[in-house]
Amino acid sequence: MDKQDIFEQVDGIEERMGTTYAELGALKKRIIMLIEENKRLSIENQQLRKLIRQDETVLEQPEGETKEPLPLTGAGYDNLTRLYNEGFHICNVYYGHLRTEGDCLFCLSFLNK
Repeated sequence: MDKQDIFEQVDGIEERMGTTYAELGALKKRIIMLIEENKRLSIENQQLRKLIRQDETVLEQPEGETKEPLPLTGAGYDNLTRLYNEGFHICNVYYGHLRTEGDCLFCLSFLNK
């Protein structure tokens, strides 16, 4: 085996490694997208189950009795806090994206206002 063959073999390995690295990067992005979608669908599922339970309790109420609506003061803030604690961005820069690298200063500054 001469030097040229060895060089060509190393060059081929290097090229395949680059292709594999690019495929791995694309796969990582797809996994992140699937995790975000799964989390969104889980939250939506929880909200739908909550609505179904509320509808069931309304249907079970005797006629003439009505429940007082709960005050919604701070509900939006509470929802944003919950989303942030579940791992999503709530800042205007990355809103709705999964936080993959810890706390976000934009989100934290928004929460502290």
